[in-house]
Amino acid sequence: MELLNSNIIGEGEKNLLILHGFLGMGDNWKTHAKNLAENGYCVHLIDQRNHGRSFWSVDFSYKFMVEDLKYYMDHHQIASAIILGHSMGGKTAMNFALTYSKLVEKLIVVDISPKYYAPHHQNILAGLVSLDFQVIRSRKEADEQLSNYISDLGIRQFLLKNLHWLKNGKLGLRINIEVLKNCGEAVGQAVNRDKVFDKPTLFMIGSNSNYVDKSIDNYMITSCFLKTEIIEIKGAGHWLHAEQPKLFFDHLISWVD
Repeated sequence: MELLNSNIIGEGEKNLLILHGFLGMGDNWKTHAKNLAENGYCVHLIDQRNHGRSFWSVDFSYKFMVEDLKYYMDHHQIASAIILGHSMGGKTAMNFALTYSKLVEKLIVVDISPKYYAPHHQNILAGLVSLDFQVIRSRKEADEQLSNYISDLGIRQFLLKNLHWLKNGKLGLRINIEVLKNCGEAVGQAVNRDKVFDKPTLFMIGSNSNYVDKSIDNYMITSCFLKTEIIEIKGAGHWLHAEQPKLFFDHLISWVD
């Protein structure tokens, strides 16, 4: 089994593991990790399989990602941790907590519900697939190509963090786009709710996000995660940690402490 890549920030025995969303990477959370480290946490910014600097595999599902995290904790001799996951990472975190509850001290789920989500990244994936690095020689040229598919500059900037130099003059993607372009169903898969998690759980949702509908999703959340608190971050969408960073962090640190 291969070990997930991580960037570990901070020291001490209070381990907090962060799992990024689809097409992201652990380093998207570096600012929050530094702030958490200043508050005494050892923060693990983990790249999930086919993302960031972690290994590539044709196998991609929450079952595999849960076992990846278990192997990571075993390797680093982490007996229990606070686990935070955003979007796809939130689904991994929920599945992990339900499977290995003894390893999870507290659970934080950011703007995602346990429910099924239909594939909805088609334009983004088509744009990433269209990047021809035989022709594209700069980040600016990559951005211009993506703009044909994605009008939102913020989303394009987020995606362009996946660019890296393979060698002088040759760009590539850190994400395994050949596998991920076909993973919409796997990413949207509902959390297996055969078990329950009875330790402190925080769901943080963006007031402007359409990922979590409190009127519909609350019962599903609270019936599976028995000690749940739900906090709404005002003025934020799906990327609430980036859109309202201070408000997000203030709520997070007061809850974990």
